[in-house]
Amino acid sequence: MATVPSERPLVVITGAAGSIGTALVAALRDEYALVGLDLHADEVPCEAISIDLTAEESVRNALRELAERHGRKIAAVVHLAAYFDFTGADHPLYLKVNVEGTRRLLMALQEFDVERFIYSGTMLVHRPAAPSGRIDESTPIDPRWAYPRSKAETEAVIRETRGDIPCALLHLAGLYDDTTAVPTLAHQIARIHGREVRSHLYPGDLDVAQSFVHRDDVVDGIRRTIERRKQLPQEVTLLIGEPDPPSVGELQRRIARLVHGETDWKTMSVPAPLARLGAWLRVKAEPIVPDAIDHGEEPFIRPFMVDLAEDHYALDVTRARELLGWSPQHDLRETLPTLIAALQRDPLGWYEANDVEPPAWVRTAADAAIDPEAVRRRYEAAYRREHQANLWAHFLNGGVALWLITSPWLLGYESVELRWSDVAAGGALLLFALLSLSWRLGWARWCCAAVGCWLMFAPLAFWAPTGVAYLNGTLIGMIVIGLAVLTRPAPGMSPVAACLGPTVPPGWDFSPSSWFQRLPIIALAFVGLYISRYLAAYQLGHIDGVWDPFFAGAPGPQNGTEEIITSRVSRAWPVPDAGLGAVTYALEILIGLIGSARRWRTMPWVVLLFGILIVPLGIVSITFIVIQPIVIGTWCTLCLVAAAAMLLQIPYALYELVATIQFLRRRVRAGQSLLVVLFTGDTDEGPTERPADDFARRPRVILGEVVRGGVNFPWNLLGCVAIGVWLMTTRLTTGAEGAMANADHVIGALVLTVTVTAFAEVARPVRLLNLGLAAALVVTPFVFEAALPELVSCLVCAAGLALLSVRRGPIEHHFGQWDRVLSAV
Repeated sequence: MATVPSERPLVVITGAAGSIGTALVAALRDEYALVGLDLHADEVPCEAISIDLTAEESVRNALRELAERHGRKIAAVVHLAAYFDFTGADHPLYLKVNVEGTRRLLMALQEFDVERFIYSGTMLVHRPAAPSGRIDESTPIDPRWAYPRSKAETEAVIRETRGDIPCALLHLAGLYDDTTAVPTLAHQIARIHGREVRSHLYPGDLDVAQSFVHRDDVVDGIRRTIERRKQLPQEVTLLIGEPDPPSVGELQRRIARLVHGETDWKTMSVPAPLARLGAWLRVKAEPIVPDAIDHGEEPFIRPFMVDLAEDHYALDVTRARELLGWSPQHDLRETLPTLIAALQRDPLGWYEANDVEPPAWVRTAADAAIDPEAVRRRYEAAYRREHQANLWAHFLNGGVALWLITSPWLLGYESVELRWSDVAAGGALLLFALLSLSWRLGWARWCCAAVGCWLMFAPLAFWAPTGVAYLNGTLIGMIVIGLAVLTRPAPGMSPVAACLGPTVPPGWDFSPSSWFQRLPIIALAFVGLYISRYLAAYQLGHIDGVWDPFFAGAPGPQNGTEEIITSRVSRAWPVPDAGLGAVTYALEILIGLIGSARRWRTMPWVVLLFGILIVPLGIVSITFIVIQPIVIGTWCTLCLVAAAAMLLQIPYALYELVATIQFLRRRVRAGQSLLVVLFTGDTDEGPTERPADDFARRPRVILGEVVRGGVNFPWNLLGCVAIGVWLMTTRLTTGAEGAMANADHVIGALVLTVTVTAFAEVARPVRLLNLGLAAALVVTPFVFEAALPELVSCLVCAAGLALLSVRRGPIEHHFGQWDRVLSAV
């Protein structure tokens, strides 16, 4: 429908729904008749016409409608619409929207009287300046990646296609305003706000700089170009930006001071090849472990950006001053406090406005109507306080490092490999222990722990020839890990996990991570450690024999235990298998001591690692017991004791595993990243509380609570244990031989494993697996043609096992949604 043209000059703005377009409409609406051309016309804050620059017909129809409404005289067309991303890839939309879309627009404008075509370009089309130099409009066009390359190609199209339409090419610096910023700056602020390790690294010269420009100054530059549209040259290029930008290093320090109040923020220059490799690995890892990188979004820093890190863009804006009377009225240094204040006032809103994925803790705190910035400050204050109080641990680790460096000579190591291993480990430990003195470098503590793990394993890898070398490595390794990560504060924890949330999981009536739950596991692990260390000493040749009071083994000098730990099964391992067991038990002890009664949600990965060390390795240990009489032909008393200790750990460990898995499922359903929550923890449903384990009671009461620990021993399950033991000893009790004895032994071991696991109330349904084993007992006597005593034994055990396994036994505690499963079975 035709309209009467306005008396005011007509300005047409493409991309009018964008940030610059919206601000430009607000600035021009009193002086000009405005029409916005945008794919999202309903979002344009003035009269609008829908247009799709990738479709020729859409462009023609939009301009036909424009002519019908306002005639064919246009004071200025401000072309802001463009495609942009920061992947560095040459996306097809660069050609379709930026290049060909502009061509279609200019071709259609040939039928109009356009007084000035104003194009929003970028300073990045120019070749970077030398350090401390400047670029001006005469600097050669030499774009370095896909986006500015498309803008340069678009400008070439403008020159070819504009005909008699005068044009102004505005080369803009990086845009910012009081709340948002160009992606490079927004991500830089976000990294420092989140104290990411990358916020202390830069892949280039810290003295380079890139110009920025406030959105209001861009709008002013466009407004002045429109006003002087008739006085400007037919074709003019103008740089629009702040001429004296802060360097990368200065910007890092200013942001850190504003965000964290710190004046000593350190930024290291990383060699470009190393930075490029790191960026490449992050990009490649993202499809394999989604949600683990950049809080769930695709990695922002790409390998191509490393190549641009030393590009210097300081601008000479003399021509804009002369032709437009324009100069920037803002300076990033002065606006940065306002930009950071917006972040601190509303962290989640700031991240969303800047299209940066917020850290999980920011979103969680905001969803709980709690100020994320207050949580962060509270967490950091507590973290720094605890770190300061425990500096002694890192100093002591430094002393342990010096002990390691000197011990090969002081203790007379005979192994050259082990000698240099300890020296290298000592040097690494000294470095990471000193770095751990900084509260900002929590990652260095995990590096110390990694050194400790190697120290425990190295005597096995190099088959330590002396007991002192083995003892030194294993004992020092445990001490190093303990000093590095068992002391508070726990590194790597999310602020909301540390400051908010319950100690008892929702629907539970006790904390599965309390000391009363963990102490039985730790005590049993010590039993396994002492036995494994003793057996490993024999395998390494440090002692001449091991004690076995019951099993003499085959005729010869070795008893049953010695035969087992020198058998072909044991020798199949590249290291002493008993020593490997000792390392496993040592890690169980250390991991059992890490964290508080809330670690089921503050350190989920620790709980899962704890469970992996106990449950699967417990099953492996039982399997080894199963094969002893079958494959090797004898028994090992100490191995049986260690296996029993490992098996008994399983029911105690299951509570934390169940609680943590329930927690992870709740957080994923709430929209959180699984891997972020797994490695940094989170809050959970329920009030924030910090009840402490009560040790101020009579020892008998404490011991009872530790032994029970959510585990109970129903009479029917104890009966199943007796049946399992009977079956494992039918060689002695019923005279079973050959395949029949082996079948009894295997089924008996499985009955013990199933039944002991079912001692845990959360695992009580597992007892029903005994019904399958009872069925197997009915079949095996006939398969293996058992004698009458063996037949009677199997049938009686099958009947007893089936009857005893049907009864569930008492459930004294509550476990959230798992209660429904327990009530059903």
